[in-house]
Amino acid sequence: MTDTGAAEPDEERAYRGVLGAFPYALRRSDSRLFRSYALVGGLAVLAVTAAFVLALVYLIGGSFGARAGVFTFSRSFYVVVALFVIVPLVAPILLVARRHRRGRGDRRYDRALAASGYLYLLSLYLMLVVSAPAEFRDPAEQYGVLEPAIRSLYALPPAGGLLAPLSAAGVVYLVHRWVR
Repeated sequence: MTDTGAAEPDEERAYRGVLGAFPYALRRSDSRLFRSYALVGGLAVLAVTAAFVLALVYLIGGSFGARAGVFTFSRSFYVVVALFVIVPLVAPILLVARRHRRGRGDRRYDRALAASGYLYLLSLYLMLVVSAPAEFRDPAEQYGVLEPAIRSLYALPPAGGLLAPLSAAGVVYLVHRWVR
């Protein structure tokens, strides 16, 4: 039942949690940009989740038999960081699914959130470029026209890599608030 008292079919009303929101939003949206983000973002969520799970398994394996304290904290910190990375990836899809479920679907809203989601994906890549150790960096000369941009990214301090995803996550939130 909705606030107005009219019954809605179960198929239209519910998408059964986070995993059900992906196909629901994909089916309901008229925006091709959003549909592409739902696919790409979903794959990115799977990849990032797998990377964090494998990193956590490696950390637990390396600290097996150690006393509690710093090791317990670092395990918890992995989970918190994973949430801070994954939530902005999933947020555009969940917000669009929620909006369509409430019957207020809008192509403009879907497009704007998809664009902000892609911006967040790009910011994660920039973070990886900035924070990569020097021994894992490709020479900037390989990138031709992009050489000055790559050199400037390499020149940033590794902690500066956090600025891009944090600001892009803020953009996802601001787009949601502004376009709705």
